[in-house]
Amino acid sequence: MESEDRQTRKSNLRLLFEALVVGLVAGIVVGSFRWLIGQTLAMWQKGYQATHANPALLWLLAGGVLASVIVAGFLVKQQPHAGGSGIPEVELQLQGKLQLAWWPVFWRKFIGGVLSIGSGLFLGREGPSIQLGSTVGQGVAQGFKASKSDSRVLLATGAASGLSAAFGAPLGGAMFIVEEVFHNFSPRVWLNALAGAIMANFVVSNVFGQTPVLAIDYKHSFPILQYWQLLLLGAFLGLIGRFYQWGLLNFSHVYQKIPVLPRWLHGIIPALILVPVMYYFPGYVGGGNNLILSLNQIHAVNVLVLIFLLRISFSIVSYDSGLPGGIFLPILTMGALLGAVYGQFMVDLGLLDQKLVVNLIIFSMAGLFSAIVRSPFTAIMLIAEMVGSLLHLMPLAVVSVAAYVVNELLGGVPIYESLAGRMQTKEDDDYVGEADQLTVSIYEGSQLADHQVKEIAWPDRTLVRVIHRGQKDIIPNGNTKLLAGDLLVLEIDENQRGLVYDKMARLQEAKE
Repeated sequence: MESEDRQTRKSNLRLLFEALVVGLVAGIVVGSFRWLIGQTLAMWQKGYQATHANPALLWLLAGGVLASVIVAGFLVKQQPHAGGSGIPEVELQLQGKLQLAWWPVFWRKFIGGVLSIGSGLFLGREGPSIQLGSTVGQGVAQGFKASKSDSRVLLATGAASGLSAAFGAPLGGAMFIVEEVFHNFSPRVWLNALAGAIMANFVVSNVFGQTPVLAIDYKHSFPILQYWQLLLLGAFLGLIGRFYQWGLLNFSHVYQKIPVLPRWLHGIIPALILVPVMYYFPGYVGGGNNLILSLNQIHAVNVLVLIFLLRISFSIVSYDSGLPGGIFLPILTMGALLGAVYGQFMVDLGLLDQKLVVNLIIFSMAGLFSAIVRSPFTAIMLIAEMVGSLLHLMPLAVVSVAAYVVNELLGGVPIYESLAGRMQTKEDDDYVGEADQLTVSIYEGSQLADHQVKEIAWPDRTLVRVIHRGQKDIIPNGNTKLLAGDLLVLEIDENQRGLVYDKMARLQEAKE
């Protein structure tokens, strides 16, 4: 037994070392990706500024933007899973429903992302950064010849490291992976994901410095007697979030009805729209970092509403074109705009102090993210890290939960899960693969809790190998009672991972 424990610890330490390698490489890759996007966007903005003195340059710049999106679209044509955000692909890979070779996706996502996001389209770098990190995790796992179980942990670690490097938010990166992507709070997952995310953040901090990505100064606490404002704001965000979910999932049908353009050339449409937007409003393009930082200087509600309408419509048009790019940062930008709209409206009515508008801008970023992505813990932690302040967690949480609940009441669904559901994945019915493992957490109130192993209708050819309960490992038999909080290690067929994942998710639903 002592020898077995020593072997387990040795295996865990080896995995932790590999996770740190993933974080190091992901930090370098995503840091480079982030820097190139910034440099490319700055180049385009300078070019458009020059066109005001020399209008003939506008034709040259328009041709350059079209060429960029055509090249990016061609890369997506070669490898469809290099398009879009990349987060749905990571979810499906971890569920066992999708298998991708890492290198073909990696280099196409990197180049295509720089071209499309750097051009100024309303796309974010975070989704591609997560996918780039996950491909790094795959590559490192392949290099170390890791087991299938360890390979998935390293893939998840790479995804967390990618988000950490993109936003300088290691805690938010690790939380996003376990809450939204992996759906598993196993210590093997979150510990290694956090280690990789910290390493990735250390790498990018040496390049971009330690200043938070959204270093917004807000020192005034939100008055407790004004918390009714937070509930109203949360309801407002939940409603808008539901509309955005609907628009993002349905506008792609409009693209499908365009007969003259093949799918890989749909990026031409947002590129043509981008040219006048970039010419007249160069500060409002891209993911939205700089716009968020300047919002507290805009006090006209009508101007804020117009900027928001531009952002939400062009964000949907940009993303549904299929070009490499995410919705993560655009969601935060729209949330900040909605906070500014609501706050300034209340100021004009005399119901809010002007100095508190900046608070609502920050709270609304978390609220809209929570409503659309359905990950409130990630929203709270991510915004706290990005802003660089942990002093206002209570109002941040109130807005996030209120937005989440209202979106739920309106029939909202997690956006990344919905996008993943639209992808065609193969689920083989033949059990011909090698043995694999799936770790399942037992939630309070699920159909698994408080039942004996023999009472559960387990998926075919599924074996409960071990139960992790606190610090104990239990080898179960048919009479072993399952408790809420247990972690089950299931032995399954590798080709049936997706099917078993779905069946176990149904078993986790609450008892009727």
